[in-house]
Amino acid sequence: MAGRMPKPEAQNPFPLSADLFYMRGMREGLLPHTVTTVLKLSTTVGRAKAITELLGEVLDPGETAVSAFEIDDEAEGSPWFVEVFFAEPPDEDAIRDLIGPIVGEDLSGAVFTAVEAKDWVKASLDGLKPVRAGRFLVHGAHDRAAVRINDIAIEIEAGLAFGTGHHGTTAGCLLAIDAELKKRRPRHVLDVGTGTGLLALAAAKRLKRRVVAGDIDAIAIDVTRENAILNRAPGLLDLYVAPGVRHAKAMRPGHFDMVIANILQRPLMRLSRSMTTVLRPSGTLILSGLLVKDVAGVLSAYRMQGWTLASKGQRESWVALVLKRHGAAPRPRR
Repeated sequence: MAGRMPKPEAQNPFPLSADLFYMRGMREGLLPHTVTTVLKLSTTVGRAKAITELLGEVLDPGETAVSAFEIDDEAEGSPWFVEVFFAEPPDEDAIRDLIGPIVGEDLSGAVFTAVEAKDWVKASLDGLKPVRAGRFLVHGAHDRAAVRINDIAIEIEAGLAFGTGHHGTTAGCLLAIDAELKKRRPRHVLDVGTGTGLLALAAAKRLKRRVVAGDIDAIAIDVTRENAILNRAPGLLDLYVAPGVRHAKAMRPGHFDMVIANILQRPLMRLSRSMTTVLRPSGTLILSGLLVKDVAGVLSAYRMQGWTLASKGQRESWVALVLKRHGAAPRPRR
C-alpha cells in the first residue's frame, strides 16, 4: 500500500492493522500465535512512540506485539493509536500502572478487548485495499476483481503469521524482489522466516520455479501451506520448520542464487554467516524488517562476510536492502 493506512469505518475506530507500524517485541516478524486480548489507546505521537519503546522492552517478546500508527496524516496534530496484542489475558491494572505515567489523562481512553482467536487476524485485514508492488498485487478474496492481466497476484487471507503485504517491510521486499527479477532469473531461491509465505509465493509465481521457504514457527508454515493452496501453487513451495537455515533443505553450501529474509535486525545479524554459506558467490541477498536506524548494524555484519550494498529502498520508516558479494557485480564498460 503506497500511503498510510486507509481511514477506518465509523464503526471500527481502532483497526487491528496499519501500514505505518512501530514493531517492537515481535519474534522474527510474527504476531503472537493466539491473541486473546488487545489493548487500544488513542494518544499523541510522542506518547505513542514512548509506549511502544517501553512495552517492547518490558513485555515478553514471545507473548506480545506492540504497534503505533497515525490514522489521518492530513490533519495537523492528528491522534495516534496504540495497539498491544496479548497471547494471554494480561493483568490490566498492572499494564495501566505501567503506561499511566506516560499517557497521563489519555489513560482514561484505554480499552482492553477480548478477542476470539478465529476472528482477530481476519479483522486485521478488513478494509485494507490491494497492495501493488511492481508487477505484484497482494489482495484478499473480496478484491479479486482488481487483478489485471499482467499482474502476478498473490491472494492472502487471515492467518496466524505476520505478512499480508500491507506492512512497509513486506511491500518494500516485494519491490526489491520485483526489481531483481527484472535483471536475472535465479534458479534456486530461499525465503528465511517466511511468515505467511507471501514473498516465497511472489518469487515462485514470478519465476515459475520451486522456492524453498522456512520458518521457526510451525503455525507459520501451516499458514504458508494454506496460502500456497489458495494461490493454486502448492507444488511451488518446499517448506521446512527450523530456525534460520538450520534444515537440510536450506543448509546447502553455495546452492542458492537468491536468499530473501524479511525478519528483524538482530536475527538478520546473527544469520549473516550462515546465509553467506548457503549462497553462491554471485548470489543476491534481499534483507528487510529494518527500521532506518537498524541499517548500519546490519550492513556492518554483512560486510564482514564480504557483502556490499547494491541498492536500498525505503517505504515509510522501513528499509529493504539488496546485497551483492565483493567482485560479484560486473565491471562497468570503459
